Amino acid sequence: MASMEENFPRGGIQKKPTEGKAPNTKLERDNLFDVLIRDRSVFTTLLSLICQDTHSMLFFLLSQALCEGMLLLGCIKEVSDYELVISLPNGLSGFVPVTQISDAYSKLLSKQVAQGELLEDLNSLVDMYSPGTLVRCIVTTIEKSADGRRSIKLSIDPKKVNNGLNASALASGMLLSGFVSSVEDHGYLIDIGVSGTNAFLPRQKAQNYIKTVKRGSDLKIGQNLDCVVVEVKNEGRVVLLSIDRSEVASSLATERQNWSLSNLLPGLVVKARVQKVTPLGVKLSFLSYFTGIVDFMHMDSEKSTSYSPGQVVKACILSINPTSKVVRLTLRQAFLHPGGSPNQVSNDRIGAVVEESTVKAFYKQFGAIFELDDGTLAFARVSLKHLSKTRKSFKPGAFKAGCKHKCRIIDYSLMDEMCIVSLKYQIIEARFLQYQDIHTGDVVQGKVFALKSIGMQVKVTDGIKGLVPSMHLADVILKQPEKKYNIGDQVRCRVLECNPAGKKLILTLKKSLVQSKLPVLSNYEDAKPGLITHGFVVCAREFGCIVKFYNDVKGLVPKNELSSEPISSPDKVFHEGQVVKVMVLKCEPQQERLLLSFRLSSKPALEDKKECTPKKKQEVKYQIGEMVDVKVLKKKDNGLEVSVLEDEGNVIASIPTVHLSDFVATCKLLWHCLQEGDVLPRVMCLSDNGERIILSRKSAVISAVQEEQVVRSFSEIQPGMLLTGYVRNVMPFGVFVEFPFGVTGLAPKSMSDKFVTDTKDHFVVGQTVIAKVMSIDEEKQRVLLNLKVSECSSGDSAAESFALLSQYFKEMKEIRNLLRRRGESSMAQALCELVPGKELQLVVQDVKEDGSALFGGSCVTGLTVTATRYHLGGQDKKIIPGGKTKALVLHVDALTSKVYVSLREELLKRRRLTENSQHYAVVQHIAEEFAIVSLEAGHLAAIPIASHFNDTFRFDSEKLKVGQTISATLKVVKENDHGVLLAVQGSAKKNVFVRVRNESETALEEVVAAVKHSLSLGDVVTGTVKSVKPTHVTVAIDDKLTGSIHASRILDEVPIGSFPTFTLKAGQKVTARVVGGRDVNTHRWENMHIMLLLGESVLNRKEDSTTKKLGLYSVGQTVTCFVKKYNILKDWLEVEVAPDIRGRVPHLLLSLNTKVLKHPEKSFKNGQAISATVTGTDVTETNLCLSLTGIQSLEQDTVTVGMVKKVTQRIGLTIALPGGKTGKVSIFHLSDTYTEDPLGDFKVGKIVRCYILSNENGKIQLSLRQSRLNPKSKSKVEDVEITCIKDVKKGQLVRGYVKSVTSSGVFFGLSPSLLGRILFQNVSPYFVQKHSLYEKYLPEGKLLTAKKGDGGGEENGKRKDKSLEDLKEVHSSHCKCSDIYLFFPLVSCYSWHHSVNGKEKHIELSLLPEDTGMSSILPESLGLPRYDAEEEKRETDDREKKEQVKTKVKCLLFPSPPFSLFQLKKQTKKEKELEKQQKEKELCKLEAALMDPSRQPQSADDFDRLVLSSPNSSILWLQYMAFHLQATEIEKARAVAERALKTISFREEQEKLNVWVALLNLENMYGTEEALMKVFERAVQYNEPLKVFQHLCDIYANSEKYKQAEELYHTMLRRFRQEKSVWLKYASFLLKQGQTEATHRLLERALKALPTKEHVDVISRFAQLEFRFGDPEHAKALFESTLSSYPKRTDIWSIYIDIMIKHGSQKEVRDIFERVVHLSLAPKKMKFLFKRYLDYEKKFGTTESVLAVKRAALEYVETKTSLADI
Repeated sequence: MASMEENFPRGGIQKKPTEGKAPNTKLERDNLFDVLIRDRSVFTTLLSLICQDTHSMLFFLLSQALCEGMLLLGCIKEVSDYELVISLPNGLSGFVPVTQISDAYSKLLSKQVAQGELLEDLNSLVDMYSPGTLVRCIVTTIEKSADGRRSIKLSIDPKKVNNGLNASALASGMLLSGFVSSVEDHGYLIDIGVSGTNAFLPRQKAQNYIKTVKRGSDLKIGQNLDCVVVEVKNEGRVVLLSIDRSEVASSLATERQNWSLSNLLPGLVVKARVQKVTPLGVKLSFLSYFTGIVDFMHMDSEKSTSYSPGQVVKACILSINPTSKVVRLTLRQAFLHPGGSPNQVSNDRIGAVVEESTVKAFYKQFGAIFELDDGTLAFARVSLKHLSKTRKSFKPGAFKAGCKHKCRIIDYSLMDEMCIVSLKYQIIEARFLQYQDIHTGDVVQGKVFALKSIGMQVKVTDGIKGLVPSMHLADVILKQPEKKYNIGDQVRCRVLECNPAGKKLILTLKKSLVQSKLPVLSNYEDAKPGLITHGFVVCAREFGCIVKFYNDVKGLVPKNELSSEPISSPDKVFHEGQVVKVMVLKCEPQQERLLLSFRLSSKPALEDKKECTPKKKQEVKYQIGEMVDVKVLKKKDNGLEVSVLEDEGNVIASIPTVHLSDFVATCKLLWHCLQEGDVLPRVMCLSDNGERIILSRKSAVISAVQEEQVVRSFSEIQPGMLLTGYVRNVMPFGVFVEFPFGVTGLAPKSMSDKFVTDTKDHFVVGQTVIAKVMSIDEEKQRVLLNLKVSECSSGDSAAESFALLSQYFKEMKEIRNLLRRRGESSMAQALCELVPGKELQLVVQDVKEDGSALFGGSCVTGLTVTATRYHLGGQDKKIIPGGKTKALVLHVDALTSKVYVSLREELLKRRRLTENSQHYAVVQHIAEEFAIVSLEAGHLAAIPIASHFNDTFRFDSEKLKVGQTISATLKVVKENDHGVLLAVQGSAKKNVFVRVRNESETALEEVVAAVKHSLSLGDVVTGTVKSVKPTHVTVAIDDKLTGSIHASRILDEVPIGSFPTFTLKAGQKVTARVVGGRDVNTHRWENMHIMLLLGESVLNRKEDSTTKKLGLYSVGQTVTCFVKKYNILKDWLEVEVAPDIRGRVPHLLLSLNTKVLKHPEKSFKNGQAISATVTGTDVTETNLCLSLTGIQSLEQDTVTVGMVKKVTQRIGLTIALPGGKTGKVSIFHLSDTYTEDPLGDFKVGKIVRCYILSNENGKIQLSLRQSRLNPKSKSKVEDVEITCIKDVKKGQLVRGYVKSVTSSGVFFGLSPSLLGRILFQNVSPYFVQKHSLYEKYLPEGKLLTAKKGDGGGEENGKRKDKSLEDLKEVHSSHCKCSDIYLFFPLVSCYSWHHSVNGKEKHIELSLLPEDTGMSSILPESLGLPRYDAEEEKRETDDREKKEQVKTKVKCLLFPSPPFSLFQLKKQTKKEKELEKQQKEKELCKLEAALMDPSRQPQSADDFDRLVLSSPNSSILWLQYMAFHLQATEIEKARAVAERALKTISFREEQEKLNVWVALLNLENMYGTEEALMKVFERAVQYNEPLKVFQHLCDIYANSEKYKQAEELYHTMLRRFRQEKSVWLKYASFLLKQGQTEATHRLLERALKALPTKEHVDVISRFAQLEFRFGDPEHAKALFESTLSSYPKRTDIWSIYIDIMIKHGSQKEVRDIFERVVHLSLAPKKMKFLFKRYLDYEKKFGTTESVLAVKRAALEYVETKTSLADI
């Protein structure tokens, strides 16, 4: 014991040495002051001699006090690729090299250097660290530079930081710093720097941190972590860690963790006791035997004056000096929660000059503390000589408390949460303080401080250094720059490039650039055509020169623009680094392309040309899709030159010929008919590059843009999209298609359903097409397209072809009207009057050798009228020149002035027709876009040649022939201006017709309608395989006849999974039987449609049964079908059962394997034979509905597959099931193990396997639990299913999700149908007065573990028992045991209480730590009192309640003596009087309690009394509804709402509306969509509709039902388009969703819909919304545009100023004020504006700026006065 006392003295009186021995002088070491004490008296003398400043050195951490091995807590200030800049306490800073992060990270760096390739596992420091993060570091080296500054090199390697720890010292609860060394399957290996210890971090302990930090889905090797030791195993060899932010933040270092001075770490939070308080700081004791100091900079600013000795505080360790043993701590709140970050200052504040800063304190060895103008503190260091304007002018007396000085903020210390200032004159007046202050093009002064091979280093200021590359040392390349420049020389440079983030500054010393007065070109947006500027040549080659400007902007000078004289070898004329003067010709900023010229002399000529011609689009910029009216100025070979009428003809544009129409033939005709001066309405702007505007009249393209069926950029393109465009170029390998907004794609040669020999036979340049996006290459920005009609059509060919025909005749009508209005020539008028179907009296002029005839007549003067031999109708012998005849017009070709007529008699007979009737029609004439057919009723009709824009090519055998009979369906039965009816080919057609280009018809082609052959059904033929397709094979029978063999008719038995068509090869000889191909209507044989049958067993048959129709297939029948393709857009598999029987397999019926369903296109190949089950037919009854998984019954207890259709937070999933049905999955059935984010792994479109729990009344409940899906698997079920109260046993631990926190307690979801309730006394051991605190720590959806107690909870159960005992006690004291009548009320009361609890299905639970074994929900740091302190108070309350219960029961059981059922003891008169008085007092108390206005209603009866007294108060009714909702009584809440609507007076419209809104909210949260819509419709009837619509939109938005909200907003825009509030509310909604572009388009629509007087206000409101939620730059542009048009709107100026004060910089605000005070406005308005300007400067400006505003106001008054005198 004596030795212990000697080694560790406890203080007090020192023991005397033993007699006879000399006293052993011992050295005492104080771990705070590091002073060797030999004699107490000497020490006392020394202390008296130490001055205050020397004493301050102990408190403040100076750079001289740092030593190697010192541990510090730092904050990351800057992050670069190679180092971390760390902010240290007391304004110090250091840096951590990339090699000092951790061993694992260093190994990855070495591996990357050795391999010379980038490693995927190696992340940069920028990816792993961010400014503001606290780190533990250790000083490795301290280097002193030539100017006396110290460079502090640090390390955050855990092996160095945690060097003092060993395995045996590790304890649970310790907070350590570690680094990720390896990523494993179930967690991470963490390097904590303790040898012999393996630290492991489970993934579940890291999920919360990963989600909060948002740096990816996983931790990265080398990432720094604050870890809490959860468990120590095997004597410290294995450690389990946690980085959960709540656990880290609440960690506290305690004595039990056995901390010692050798292993104490910075960043630990401890409980400390104040020992001494001084002006310089506080001395603390902590962890029993440690002492430390807190300088005044690290005292809590709010409590700095309230510290007193003995006070217990929380502190954080800042540093530990291993030599002096000094421990420094901080009391600032930002450091008392590990894992947090200190407060940061705005970047705008750095560099600000403070005119008057007040000295708060001065310390000679440290510096001075100042209070700035905004009340914050700052300090200036003496050691850095920042306290005087010059070195000689430093006077300590000038820094007394209260003195004022001018200073400049030069930095911010994160660890001290203070600004660093300087009073040096050079710094205050410096133009540049940091890299952010330097801009490209600035001319700067610098000093040469190094010459290197790459260039010269220049020091601009103390903290800014730049590099002058060797090329830029002079106008010419210097071979020996050291002869021209010496270290220390002053140089004048110009900034070429400045990157503040990377602290990179590139300068130039070329005099031509430094002294240039031309504009600085630093970005591509500023490169306007005609701009002249200086640049320097970086490359000269055969193609020309590449010239570079500022900020790495480069441009090309082509060879022809190098000089007015030809230059053959540019590299011999121009050299690298040469400064040149260039002119911008063209710039494409998005592509960063710049075209330049050295020929500057062409500029005047260009300007002269612009002066004598109209402006070609300078100021006006048209948006793509904007509609304009134009006037034709000039006709060119390739189109029209037009002027835009809206800009009074000043803007010139062009319309290419191919863009005059969607139809190629109409383009040529319209160009021919148009003349100069004609007006074309509604032409769309297709492109505007600033020099040339391209317009288009293609109706399909215009419709696509207006309906927004377009892509505006490459990023919007998705595979499967159908886009309308036009052919840009036709190449042998494919067709390039361009779309509006400039996106271009390639359709390869296999673009058509037909075999393509020559692409020019299929498409022409400018033709309108519809393309399907097949794939995109994001890297190369390429799009692959498909133009096949089968892929690009909607499937309704009749509707598409009729739309094309209608559009064609509509455009022809416009051309005819144009010619009529002009009325120039008689021939043009004749062309307008001639329409198909018109009868003419003609005279035969000539009969040609081919049998055709020419006619003339007065009505066709100047026109060529002809009739082919077929149309002479057998009268060719009667037709002689000079003879008269009657003819019918078939077609008028306005382009060639030809009229085609017919003399056939059957065409002149007509009968009445009906719409959509089918007729046989005979082809009479074939034009380029349509064909004229005659019906049996004698009418002429036009049918479209093509069924689609892309339907452009047919083989000769497919082309329509004159005289051919087809089936036609009438669409328009009234003859209009076209003279013909409009029809489409009916369902009986077998051919698809095509236009015939540039071919002349012959008599032979017209007479021969089809190929002659002698084949009949059953004939056996031999042919050659021509082509093999996945589902059929084409066979050539002879030269002119072909047939088709379907995949189902190749093999006798088709193996499932085989490809029957691939058994045949092109060129192979086959023998087959004819089984079809004859048209039943015409009895003609049509080639290409002869059906053949292959196979040995069928070749011997003479006949084959007819093809099965859809009706012959029964549900459940199994068929063999063949894959045609997987339709990605429709999400089904298309198959063919027979040649004319097709089927579809929905996505979810393809397989029960989820892997197959994820990528079905990979599992099913075209032509593959599969077995399917018939489930029915589709809606159109043209396709079979099939299933590959059998018929899904969706019965209970079966397993099926589904697709996630909707994810509803905190509720569950909506699953799409086979057969078009949907089911619901609760969050309790997502997994066997509950998680914090149960819906995190589910996204819309995910395929899942489902177990059907129930299927009742069309509502299907599902489960995704593995225990349900795979009952045989023995996987652990952590959270079992709970279906009823009996499933939860007493004392059982259960997990669930928080549903709500109400006044009745915390409701806790255990299953979809069962709730648990936790009384507040069972939530936490701490007493909480405000229950809102629980909502903070128990948010909805939080996962908790609770324990079931006795019955309804321990406390509650006791209360019930007590209440029952009270009743029994009262009963026993007043009645006999045989009196049964009075016992009934007791039993009924008790049983009623329990029935309510049973009905609500509540289980009383507990969250107390002693029950669950887990930490308390409410942290101890809140400082709340425990329930023990409130126990006495509660017992007193319980006694009072007990007495009240006794009294009330007495009153209820014994109302008065006459009604007693048994004989009581006779009372005296006095006793009776006293009893009566007692009853009256009790009644008065009861009435007073009920009348108390502050009393909160506790039951439905209480609410009924309240609503009776105030029936028109919606607040009471809403509280009544909320009362029922808290108990999950939805129906009762609905009933209360209905009562309210009937009770509230009809005059109280707002009160009724409040109830309607509450009812809408109720249905949205707890009801169905159908119920919500019914309530909504009723609400619209009884209230102002607009308000109801707006409230429902808010409800949708707040509940994150954005799709429904958007649909409702669209409805509102149609119904209330004149209401300004609707447009503004929708704009706010869109901006909150991040849809800024949609908001811009909405503004355009709003301005078109609203009256003109509302426009200014609407634009202003839109701009305000943009400032709050959208793009501030666009908002500024809106304000600027509005104010330029309405400069006198002071209200708009005022709004603009208010917003800019809030969101803009001071410079921007002052610029606005300067503009507005110089406007010419009324004096009253100017007074208001000057007053605002003055108030702003008084608040934010300086004395000089205030005086400047006053002078400006005085000048304005004087000007007005002088004008008045004049």
